[in-house]
Amino acid sequence: MSENKVAVITGGTRGIGKAIAKIFAQNGYNLVINYVSENTDIESLEKEIKNNNEILFVRANVSKFDEAENLIKNAIERFGKIDVLVNNAGITRDNLILRMKEEDFDSVIATNLKGTFNVTKNAVSYMMKKRTGKIVNISSVVGVSGNAGQCNYAASKAGIIGFTKSIAKELASRGILANCIAPGFIGTDMTEVLSDAVKENINNQIPLKRMGSPEEIAKAVYFLGGEENTYITGQVLNVDGGMIM
Repeated sequence: MSENKVAVITGGTRGIGKAIAKIFAQNGYNLVINYVSENTDIESLEKEIKNNNEILFVRANVSKFDEAENLIKNAIERFGKIDVLVNNAGITRDNLILRMKEEDFDSVIATNLKGTFNVTKNAVSYMMKKRTGKIVNISSVVGVSGNAGQCNYAASKAGIIGFTKSIAKELASRGILANCIAPGFIGTDMTEVLSDAVKENINNQIPLKRMGSPEEIAKAVYFLGGEENTYITGQVLNVDGGMIM
């Protein structure tokens, strides 16, 4: 069995998740990459991410507890341990509250917040046995500040912050560190569809006058999840160009 450290990344096939997978691969980690779409081109992704490491792709809908359990079981069966867990899987179903459907609220909470619980719940028992581990949860600055038209998404991301701080207190005695990254506006597929006028308006709200890149989020995740972090836990790191101060 390989001596490489092992990182499990949910929603790890595109955007921020793929950038996170790449930086851990570059630093010699074996990867368990979770995805949900049956249209995902696994072969191309493996060629793009692989870097003298082993990669296991596991299709699972993290909002379903049994599928999250199976994801972690697959990771343990393949690699025997989990050193880092990155809960990145997330969806949006934006609308003003007067127009928001109940199912749109429920689905965002189920994937973003419950999904984070489902995967973490299944992973921590293995980390606790080894008395070591890092958990990095991807929240959002809207979980700190709120945002019109995103009450479901903001609630899910605020919930992740509270969840992370709570498990950080629970798990600290077992040598497990848990932290949040709260990205601001990041240039991904989701923001690419916005009009130039909307993008300009967004950039004007950011002191650095530009959106961040997935790679900038990935570096922050690696900072908190990598071997250099030995004393930071229960924290929320805003990576947002100064938008929230």
